[in-house]
Amino acid sequence: MTTIQPSLSKPVNGTKLQAALTTQSRPSRPSAFAASITFAWRALLKIKHVPFQLFDVTMFPIMMTLMFTFLFGGALAGSVGEYVQFLIPGILVMTVSMISMYTALGLNTDITKGIFDRFRSLPFWRPAVLVGALLGDMVRYTLAALVVIVLGLILGFRPAGGVMGVVLALALLLFFAFSLSWIWTMLGLLIPTQESVMMVSSMASFPLTFASNIFVDPQTMPSWLQVVVSINPVTHVVTAVRGFMHGTITSGEIMAALIASVVLIAIFAPLTMYFFRNKNTR
Repeated sequence: MTTIQPSLSKPVNGTKLQAALTTQSRPSRPSAFAASITFAWRALLKIKHVPFQLFDVTMFPIMMTLMFTFLFGGALAGSVGEYVQFLIPGILVMTVSMISMYTALGLNTDITKGIFDRFRSLPFWRPAVLVGALLGDMVRYTLAALVVIVLGLILGFRPAGGVMGVVLALALLLFFAFSLSWIWTMLGLLIPTQESVMMVSSMASFPLTFASNIFVDPQTMPSWLQVVVSINPVTHVVTAVRGFMHGTITSGEIMAALIASVVLIAIFAPLTMYFFRNKNTR
C-alpha cells in the first residue's frame, strides 16, 4: 500500500510577508496631553448621549439654593436678602463639592463593565483615563456653579468684587473640585458596587460641607466644633470664595485655600494612581 505524501508549499519569505501586511507606517504613540484630552472628550460625549446626567448639575443646585435661602434666611440673618449675600458663595462651594463625588460613580461603571480591560491593551499614557475623566467633569462643575450664580443674582445677590472677583472665585473653586475629585476617584477604584460608592461618598461629603462656614459664622459654634471647622479644607475655600466675590480677599485666605487643595492632590493623587495600576494588573 502506497501513501501519498502531501506536497510541501514553498517557504514563506518573512520580509515579503511583512511588506505585504505593513502597507503604511505605524501611527506614533499619543502624548500624555493628547490622551488626556481624548478621554476628557469621551466624558463630554457621555453627557451628549445621556442628557439626564445634567440633572444633578442643574436641578440639584437650584433645589439646594432655594431651600437653604428661604428656610434659614429669616432665622439666621433676619431677612432673605441679607442671608443671600452670605450664603451664595458658600452654597456655591457646597454644590460643586457634592457634585464632584459623581466622578466615582462614572469610574466605577467603567470598571464594572470591563472597559478598563479594553484600555489595558492600548498604547497610551495609562493615567490619561483618570486625568481625562476629571478634566471632562470640570465642564459639569462649571455649569453647576453658573446655575448657582445666576440664581443668586435673581434672588438679590450682588458681589462687590465684580465680574473679576466672580471669575477668580470660580477658578479657585474648580481647582479645589479637581483636588477633591481625587478622593472620590480613589473610592471608585476600591469599592466594588455603585451603591456602596454612593453611600461612602455621601458619608464623607456631608461632614466636609456641613462642618464648615457655609451656612453660619463659626464664631457661633462651640469651641470644640470651631477647631474642627478651622481645619476643614472646605472652610478655607469658602472663605476665599467669599473674599473674591465680596472684594475683601487677602493673600492669606488665597494661600490657605490653595494649600488645602494642593495637600489633597499630593495625598490622594499618588494613592489613586497606585490603586489604578494595581487594578489594571489583576
